[in-house]
Amino acid sequence: MFKKILVATDLSEISEQIINAIPSLRSIGTEEIVLVHCLNIRDVGGLANTLSPLIQPVLNKQQTQLTEQGFNTRTEIRIGIPAIEINRAAQEKDCSLIVVGSHGYNLTKDILLGGVTTAVLHTATRPVLVIKIEPDEAKGSKPSPWNPLHHILYPTDFSDNAEAAFLYLEEIVAAGAAKVTLLHIQDHIFGVHVKDRLEVFNRIDRERLIQLAERLQAKNNKTEIVIDVIYGSVAGEVIKLIKEQPVSMVVIGAQGRGHIGEMCLGSVSNKVVRYSPVPVILVPLVHS
Repeated sequence: MFKKILVATDLSEISEQIINAIPSLRSIGTEEIVLVHCLNIRDVGGLANTLSPLIQPVLNKQQTQLTEQGFNTRTEIRIGIPAIEINRAAQEKDCSLIVVGSHGYNLTKDILLGGVTTAVLHTATRPVLVIKIEPDEAKGSKPSPWNPLHHILYPTDFSDNAEAAFLYLEEIVAAGAAKVTLLHIQDHIFGVHVKDRLEVFNRIDRERLIQLAERLQAKNNKTEIVIDVIYGSVAGEVIKLIKEQPVSMVVIGAQGRGHIGEMCLGSVSNKVVRYSPVPVILVPLVHS
């Protein structure tokens, strides 16, 4: 599933915390890591070849940290537009997951982990794991232990992209997930126009969630599966549930049906990434 991953690093304190969190991914099958730093050609211009040898020792230090954790790790310094190069590297090296970082409750302002993270999310053809780093951790304190398999939240609008994300969720459950919450939210904007049929929609959507739960149980009958259909603001309700329950990771499609307002998981996923206090895997829908 996520045997070989790409970790994007800007070599800052923020990225050190990302490196420290990577060992937790062993629980979802990670064995190989491609550690990538990209020099933005717009910033460095003709200095790229001069800067690369200066950067390599710092990159090697992070490589050593990961190697000592038992990962087969290689490094790459790329020159170009970071988001393009990160996605290109993931494809060329056949990485099944791209790992980037974000800071606090907003995407961080650092060169790689801010605008580049956003650009990676918008253009990725591989799933992207966004790991949230709190400000005190960015200053060097030891991050709290993280178990990705403890409690996974899967919000779905039953779109094709949500199904693509569910295929990854099935593999995560097979890897030993302890608990999964399958969540569908009846959008309050859309619901205003169908109040008289809301109970019908709720019943239909609950049946859909039950079918998804059965698929997960077939992968691992020891996983606790919870299903929930609620009414409200889609992104707001997702964030509320994350904060109220001990969710360890969110798996969500990068785009949704796009009918009305927040029914589109494109807007929802962006908000979830920005405001979720836990890591989020965004799965793009790749058209053949």
